[in-house]
Amino acid sequence: MNTSKHIRQVVLDTETTGMNKDGLIYVGHRIIEIGCVEVIDRRLTGRHFHVYIQPDMPIDPEAMAVHGITDEFLYDKPRFADIADEFIDFIKGADLVIHNAPFDVGFMDQEFRFLNKKTQPTEEISTVTDTLEMAKKMFPGKRNNLDVLCDRYGIDNKHRVLHGALLDAEILADVYLLMSGGQKDLNLANNESGKNDTGRRIRQNATPLKVINANQEELEAHQSRLDLVAKSGNCLWR
Repeated sequence: MNTSKHIRQVVLDTETTGMNKDGLIYVGHRIIEIGCVEVIDRRLTGRHFHVYIQPDMPIDPEAMAVHGITDEFLYDKPRFADIADEFIDFIKGADLVIHNAPFDVGFMDQEFRFLNKKTQPTEEISTVTDTLEMAKKMFPGKRNNLDVLCDRYGIDNKHRVLHGALLDAEILADVYLLMSGGQKDLNLANNESGKNDTGRRIRQNATPLKVINANQEELEAHQSRLDLVAKSGNCLWR
């Protein structure tokens, strides 16, 4: 974790030419898009890093159906070596927040190894927080992909038709802040716009919280407890 006074996190997502087969180590596939958003002290700063990358290989049809990026679109885009320094500068020293981190970090490490110059692996550039592992611990036995988490936390992602690295990073930032901080991240005092304190929109039709009022017996027990507190000094709850 960043040891400076202000905690800097970078929420990151990538898109690739395809998926691994049979557990192979990213053989034959490359990164084609990187999207990052910066969070400092649990607030989005507005700074981001976003780039499309020419992989010098065709995109699998299955992957293209997920993210919609075509070979023709990437034809004139920079190669990873062209953007590596700027990318490393952006993530250096930050805590990377990634959903299913082994997938993205594995591809990143491979791209670093492909560079002509010696480059450190991701774990020596940044720390990593895996939101999928967080979600599995919080919601064991349930589905925990990004769409499911958006629905669970009432985050509006109706504009997410296809996967895109920057859009997914922005959505993941919302999810992570709610997962890791809960209700304290919501601007409950002034929330007429339906936004949380990160500036992102919370879905207006989210399931309302159920309120259970105390019964008479519970109210009397509460008053008895306050009587005991009052005997030892000022009772702040009265």
